[in-house]
Formats: sequence, C-alpha cells, structure tokens
Amino acid sequence: MGEIRKRVLSPLVYGPALSAVGIYLLRRYMQGGQFTKKTNETGRVAIVTGCNTGIGKETVLELARRGATIYMACRDMQKCEQARKEIVEATKNPNVFARELDLCSMESIRKFAAGFKKEQKKLHILINNAGVMDCPKMLTTDGFEMQIGVNHMGHFLLTLLLLDVLKNSAPSRIVVLSSIAHRFGSINQDDLNSEESYDRKQAYCQSKLANIMFTRELSKRLRGTRVTVNALHPGVVNTELFRNTFFLRTKLGKLLIAPIIWIFIKTVRSGAQTTLYVALDPILKEVSGQYFSDCRPKRVGSAALDDDAAKFLWTESEKWTGAHL
Repeated sequence: MGEIRKRVLSPLVYGPALSAVGIYLLRRYMQGGQFTKKTNETGRVAIVTGCNTGIGKETVLELARRGATIYMACRDMQKCEQARKEIVEATKNPNVFARELDLCSMESIRKFAAGFKKEQKKLHILINNAGVMDCPKMLTTDGFEMQIGVNHMGHFLLTLLLLDVLKNSAPSRIVVLSSIAHRFGSINQDDLNSEESYDRKQAYCQSKLANIMFTRELSKRLRGTRVTVNALHPGVVNTELFRNTFFLRTKLGKLLIAPIIWIFIKTVRSGAQTTLYVALDPILKEVSGQYFSDCRPKRVGSAALDDDAAKFLWTESEKWTGAHL
C-alpha cells in the first residue's frame, strides 16, 4: 500500500518542482547576454536620455558605479531628481546630474544642448535611450508625429548639436537604442509624418528603422573623427514602454497574458546590458555603424540597407529640425 501511494504521489510532488526549475532556467536564458567586463569610467562624461526609470535608469546606475560623470536628460524633472538621488545614494558617486530635456520640443532640445556646453567641455558617451511606443495619434510641440518625432527627430537634433563636443572628446561614442521592430518598418517617403493615415504600430516600426538608418548614415559622415555610433536592440524588456499596450492593461491581460510574458521578457538590468556593452567595451573602440543585441553583433533587416531611403530620411531630418552636418 505504501509503495502504491508513493508511486501516485511522486508526480504530484516532483511535477511542480520540475516545472518551477524549468521556468526558472527558461527565464534565466531569456535574459540574454550580460556585460561583465570591469571598466573604469572615472573622468568620462556621459549623457543618457529618458533615464528616470527602466533601462535608462539602470544604465545610469551602472555608469555611476564605474565612476562616470552622468547627465540624466529627462522630461519629468520630479521623477528624474528622485531617480538621481537614489542612484547617488546607491553608488556614492556625487557626479550624477538631473537636467530637463523634452524630446517633443526642438526648443527644449536646443536649450538642453546649450546648457550642457556651458557646464562641460567634454562628452565621451551619448546614449539616445528615450522613446515612446504604440501610442495613439499625437503630435509633438513642433507638429511631428509623436513616435518619429521623439524616437528619431528629437535624437537627430540632439546628436548633431552635441557633435562638436563629442569630436573634441574623441575617442567618444554615440549609442542609439533601436528595436528588432525595425525589421517590420519602412520609411514612408510619401507620408513620413503620418498625416494622410496613421497606424500606431507601423509608425513605431518606422521610427525604429529610422534609428538604424540614422546610425548607419551618421557613421559614414563621422569617418576619421574617432567618434563612433552604433545601434542596438535591448530585447523585450519590462519597462513603461508597454503603458500604451491596451490589452496588457485589462484585467484579462493581467491575469492570463502578463504571467506568461513575464517568463520571456528581460528585467531592466538585463535590458541595459547591450547598451553598456556598446558604450563601454574596449573591443568596440573603433567599431561604428553596426547593430547589436544580447551583447553581440546582429544583422539588420533588409530595409535598413536601403541607402537611398536613408539619404531621403537624412535630408528630411535636416529640414524638420534645422540641424545640418
């Protein structure tokens, strides 16, 4: 009788345990590549956009641990200052500063760049981290569709305004956060601003493709300057980017889908690893115009290789922002 009971209970006892181990191992695997090299960033100056939470905050935290001087460029100054205090307390690095930057406004971007140049003569790392995703049709202060406006145009202007400081600080690096979603995008040359029609997911994919094209085109224009620029896909990360995904905000989504997705998405710490790799790894000192994910080089989607579309995008970006290189 005891033997029979043992046979019956064994699956009930060991089944859940094995499932839990399997889920743990799968979640750990899904965290992707980790940047484990030790570097000393003392004396180096960095700007990180959109960093009061999520991947950006984790990036600033790690840069601060390594001794860098960091400017947190955020729209919400209350949240930015709170995040800054937490980072300073955790790292004991006082050289972390909160500065206002609203990528929805060309005026705000120009004001931020001018203010930074008054404070600093050096800039070694520019991380274009901020972004919006899957939002309803909205316009920036300057009339740009929100996703192309913030994700691409805002960072286009910011980068070009800071290029002189980056060149004077060379070797220096520009890091552009894109997404695997660029593979599903296309540059709508007839309606770049989505004025004729708007699809929120297609607009997001277009903006992430624009990030890749900007990276590749800027890399060509920076040859010989010792300023590198690379793009990356951080992975599917548990951040506020999903705040506009309606289904995940419903009761059904929270009960049924969110727990399953949790297994497959990265923590913010894991999501920041490729950013840190591209920004800091000595092996990438002279690498430019490339695309990375999970701390490895990856091939871009075919649309990102369209040089004519990239030149069109560059010309339009100069027109929209008034910035030239």
